[in-house]
Amino acid sequence: MWWKSLSVVLLLYVFTAGLMVPLKPGITHITPETAKTGQTVELQFHGYNSFYTRSAASDIRIWLEYDSLNAIAGQNIRILSDTALSATFTFPAELPGNKQSVMLNAIVDHPADGVSLLPGAIEVSLDTSAAAGTASWTRNLVSELHIKSDFTFPYRNVIYESIRNTYFHVPMWFVLMFLFMASVVYSVRYLNNPQPDFDRKAAGYAETGLLFGGLGLITGMLWAHFAWGAAWSNDIKQLMTVVTLLIYLAYFILRRSFDEPEKGARLAAVYNIFAFASLIPLLYIVPRMFASLHPGATGNPAFGSEDLDNTMRMVFYPSIIGFTLLGFWIANLRIRYQRVADKSMGLD
Repeated sequence: MWWKSLSVVLLLYVFTAGLMVPLKPGITHITPETAKTGQTVELQFHGYNSFYTRSAASDIRIWLEYDSLNAIAGQNIRILSDTALSATFTFPAELPGNKQSVMLNAIVDHPADGVSLLPGAIEVSLDTSAAAGTASWTRNLVSELHIKSDFTFPYRNVIYESIRNTYFHVPMWFVLMFLFMASVVYSVRYLNNPQPDFDRKAAGYAETGLLFGGLGLITGMLWAHFAWGAAWSNDIKQLMTVVTLLIYLAYFILRRSFDEPEKGARLAAVYNIFAFASLIPLLYIVPRMFASLHPGATGNPAFGSEDLDNTMRMVFYPSIIGFTLLGFWIANLRIRYQRVADKSMGLD
């Protein structure tokens, strides 16, 4: 069928683009990470996927920014390598807003690489003994940046290249939702009209949904190991995911707990309805009521502008469609197999 061919084409595109498209240049860290007011400090900026040597040092601009009105421009910029720059900064004797300490964002504007930003790159503390100097916070200093619009994925500190897992981990949960939704629809249909094929479809879709839920959990644990330092940290999202999968695992245990297949199918259909009703609260409501390391706790990680940019959407949405079609393809194969098995045993 055409949708099977479409799933293959989409997934080939997702794997190719998702793994091959490079990340935008970024800033991993700067050294040192602390300073005091009144000091003149030489800072080193360490880049990621950057090519600083492709431009002259005089064409590169660097800022430490507090907000859109307060920033300090770097002086004496030197190119140390493709991934390292140095610049000197003279900090004013006072901090913006009369604060005791502030976190400043690092901004590197490179003609070839474009703009790189590292939020909260350095902490500057107030030194009450610092003498007043000529340095000052300049208003509207950051301007005329080199904005690049090439086909690259955004650089995100901490997760780096693992951002590509967005195209594989997150779609697993969309597939799970669609398959469990189809399963509960056929459970309702079976209760209204107890045809064996309705029961097979309810079980087949739930079984495949459980498979994709397991894949989502595994890919999430791999991502957590890289980003959080441990595959399992008892995060509320992880715990609720396991509870959800156990609830659906109990669905299959219940089906096999009766000697009469029809009685087991009826009770399993009722259980499936309640299992699906618990799905939304466990996966999407309860985790947002507690502190969580998982992104998207205060928004929708699939559609929020803070989690995806337009380039990522060009791969992410085809990934959802492709994996969803693959999930229904696998479920249909499982249903067809069960149909043949039941027929051979004289159950249909």
